[in-house]
This record gives sequence, C-alpha cells and structure tokens, in this order.
Amino acid sequence: MSQGLTGYTLKQIINEGTNTKIYAGVKESNHQPVVIKLLKADYPSLEEITQLKHEFQILESLNVAGIIKPLALESYRNGLALILEDCGGISLRQFLKQNSLQLDEFVRIAIQLVSALAELHQHQIVHKDINPSNILINPQTGQVKIIDFSISSRLSRENQTAGNPNLLEGTLAYLSPEQTGRMNRAIDYRSDFYSLGATFYANAHQSASFSNNRAIRTGSLPHCKNACSSIKSRCPNSSGYLRSGHETFGKDC
Repeated sequence: MSQGLTGYTLKQIINEGTNTKIYAGVKESNHQPVVIKLLKADYPSLEEITQLKHEFQILESLNVAGIIKPLALESYRNGLALILEDCGGISLRQFLKQNSLQLDEFVRIAIQLVSALAELHQHQIVHKDINPSNILINPQTGQVKIIDFSISSRLSRENQTAGNPNLLEGTLAYLSPEQTGRMNRAIDYRSDFYSLGATFYANAHQSASFSNNRAIRTGSLPHCKNACSSIKSRCPNSSGYLRSGHETFGKDC
C-alpha cells in the first residue's frame, strides 16, 4: 500500500476524517515506524494544503509529552503529507470499541490528557477539536497523544481569542457552546477543556454526551464535573487521582 508517497510504506488506516486519512507506516530508508496524514482529494484545495502546513508549524513549535511530534512535511501527489512520530497507538474511539476501561485506566488516561492540554495552553495554543478520534492511545503502555492540530489557533497574551467564534469548526458532539456561536464569548483555552469533559463523558459512558440533535448547548464544563462525580460515586478512594483535576475544573470536581 504505497499510495505514491515516495520513501514511505503505508500499512493500515488509523483514522479517517472528512478530508484526511491517517496511516501507520514505515520510513523505508531506516525502517522507522511513522504515522502519515494524507489529504484524501486527488486535487486538494489551497485551504486543505494550508491547514496541513499550519498543523506542521504548530507541532514543530511544541515539545510536549502528550502531543504527537512532527517529523517531516513531504510532497504527495498534488498536495502534502504530514509525517509524525509513531507512538504505537490507535485512536481512543477505536480503542473504546474494543476494550472496556477499568476505572483506574480511565483516570490515568484523563490525567495525561489534562496535563497535555494544560501545557499546550501554556504555549498559548488552543486545539479546538478535542474528541476521541483525535487522541491516540498505546494499548500496551496506556500512553496517550493528542493529534490533529489542523484547526488549532495561537492565542495572543494580550487578546485571548481564536479566530471567528461564528465559524463552526470541529466535531459537533464535542464542541463548546462558544464554538457553535450559541454563546457570545470568544474561543479560548476553556473551549478545549469543555471538549475534554465531553470526551471524558464518552469514555466513562461509552457514548457521546449529546446526540446530534442535542449537541448545541450552552453551559461551561459540565461534562468534566459529571465525569468526576461518576468516578467518586464508583470509587470513594479516587480523590488522589482527581487532585490534578481539581485545580483545572474547579471545586465541584
């Protein structure tokens, strides 16, 4: 499965989006395992190519343990291919279809994601599309990595905004209210934590928190608190695990 990408062999699809496919592959020169993100269109738009360049530039500026690392941006057909490190992971969505998480496993994953997002935000970057498809997990080690920074934004320290809040981008069931335009508030780091809370809910309950016809809601971070409450009710001794979440999500967690 070469797909015409010179110097790389594609093995299997990890995830497929509207405009992209993500493969596990190998760099032929040194047999290094890699993850390869390709544009699906034979003739991708300028916007699609620009997003892939943007994603590479954002990732190249980061050195965060819980965020995928870029290796190269290669020419591919009439567009580009983004080459990423291979952490031996599959998407969290796929993992949850194949496995039932124990409480301690869920909490370890949650703490890794909270820590990665907190560090990302210290670099003044908002992801804007946190959901189970954009998180890779290594089934053997439990290590997680956040992927897909194609619509991420840099935040100015002086002006904490990220693009046009009326522009609907991301995965609807996990979007914060301000991303849907239902709240008169700029998109900032809190949007990521809302989406992370919705992801926690999906992990804990094996389903998204909202069906599609209820996805657009107002509110702030209810899913994080619901997930924390669920953990406490099922495991009264979980307070140590939740300590790092307390500062992030407030006293109700």
